[in-house]
Formats: sequence, structure tokens, C-alpha cells
Amino acid sequence: MNSAYLFVHFREKETPDGEQVYFGLSRDGFNWEQVNGGEPVLWSNKGEKGVRDHTIVRTASGTFYILSTDLSLANSFNSKYEGKWANIARSGSKHLALWESEEFVNWSEQRMVELGDEYFGCLWAPEVFHDAGRDEYVIHFSAAHASNQFGDKAIFYTRTRDFISFDKPKLLCRKDGSGIIDSALYEEGGRYYRFLKSEADPAGIMLQHGETLTGAYTENMSFAAEMAKITPGAYEGPTAFKLPGGKWCLMLDFYGIRGEGQGYVPFIADTLQDGRFVRSDEQFSFPYRFKHGTVLAITVDEYERIRRHFS
Repeated sequence: MNSAYLFVHFREKETPDGEQVYFGLSRDGFNWEQVNGGEPVLWSNKGEKGVRDHTIVRTASGTFYILSTDLSLANSFNSKYEGKWANIARSGSKHLALWESEEFVNWSEQRMVELGDEYFGCLWAPEVFHDAGRDEYVIHFSAAHASNQFGDKAIFYTRTRDFISFDKPKLLCRKDGSGIIDSALYEEGGRYYRFLKSEADPAGIMLQHGETLTGAYTENMSFAAEMAKITPGAYEGPTAFKLPGGKWCLMLDFYGIRGEGQGYVPFIADTLQDGRFVRSDEQFSFPYRFKHGTVLAITVDEYERIRRHFS
């Protein structure tokens, strides 16, 4: 029984230790505790030696995988990329960083998964969705691409069964007039739901639904109406999970200010179909500012195992 949550994230710091893998734990999805004394649980020692935008998935075999963007602003922004995000988008890593574990506490050596080629820019913000009908895992990520002269970013996807062999990436979706990043996919009632960050026109978080995983999607206008009430272009990194009572919690990374107050905040809705996610952070707490990650439902036994191991 899932009665606890693991948040895999990085930290809002401008030093290399911030761009590593951190864990947070919660019993209710609102009140979070730091793991390992607020220090990284995994360090990147390959690629750019920094990782961001983590996701974690529990596979049917019982193996857990963490995938991350291979990028370190602390190590590379002002040197390799000359202080320009456009240089990262065009010339950043074509790899994702990957770790695997059977029980959350002992992790494999870091592995670099090369999904991009010369036609791709940087691979950003991977997420994983289990396509149960095909018993495959869909890894989707955002990237600039040569097909539109490395202009507005789009969402691409690959499929794998074993996290060793991966299909050649294909386009999942684009948006007219704007780049899209930070995709997150879920299923509810036989329908697929997709959160995205639109970079412009307008800037903000979108929710779409579709009848097939990789087919056409339609925007949820109830969600759009709620998002219109908050600061535009100030949230990113969506991750969603079901609370113990059955409602959905959408966590959005609030980066609209510097310093205190920056980091994830929760939005609550009855269902994904309803889409009326309302900011609900009166009872929310986390011990430090934390950034782009993914929440995974875990058991109480798993919660205690992580706490004990990293204490």
C-alpha cells in the first residue's frame, strides 16, 4: 500500500553540489523532510558532472531508475556556454544520466544514455511513463532540433523495455508560436493527460488530454482558467501524484522570485479531468528550496528504509 512519497530533486544553489540528486520524504504529500542531512544522495561524476530535472520510475520488475538532464550551470554556464542559454539549447548534452536500484538505498554506477545525435540540441527534463498496453516505458524529453533550425523546443520520446536498448527518438508534440518543455504524462480513467510548460504565447503551464498516448491532445480550459489567476511565466517543472484521499496534487516549481519563497508549491484538484488545480500551500512545508524533480508514491516500509539508511 502506498502511504508515503519520495521526491527526487535538485537544490536551488549556485554551486556544483546543488546540481546533484537529492531525496525528500513525506507521509502526506504536504509536509516534507530532508534526507541525508540535506546533502546529495547521488553525485554525477560523468558528462558535465552535474545533473538537473530528475525523474524516478518504479518498473514492473521492481527496479527503480533515476534519469536526469546532464547539465551543470555551476561548472559550465560561464565557460563552456559563454553565459548564454541559447548555447546550451543548441550545443548541450545529447545524453541523459541514469542510475538504477532495487531498493532505493544502493544505487548502480552512473550510466550515460545517448539518445540525441547531431540533429538534436540539449536533452532536457526527462520523464518516464509506463505504457502498460505495450509493456514499454516511454521516456519523453524536450529539445531543440534541426527540423526547425534549432528554434522553438519541442517534446520528443523514445521507448524501452529494459533501459538498455532505446528506440530512435520521435517527435511527440510541438506548439505553434512557442517552445514547450517540462512534459509530464499521466493516465486516469483510460484517458491520457499531459502537463507542459509553454515558453510563450502565453507563457505558463498547460494541461492537455488525449485518447491515445502519442496522438492528438486537446487543452483543458478549466486548468487554463486557474493558471490565468497566478503569475504568468513564473512556474515550471510540473509533477503530479495522488494524495492519500484520492485527490491529485500538482507540484509546480515557482521560480518567479529570487531567494526565499522560490521552489515547489502544491496545487490541488479532485481529478485530472476536472483540471481545476488551486494553489494550496497553507499546510505545505519543505526544509529548503528545492527544484525540478518528480514525486513517486512509496510504501511505509520503503519510507522507513530510506530514512534509516540515510540517517
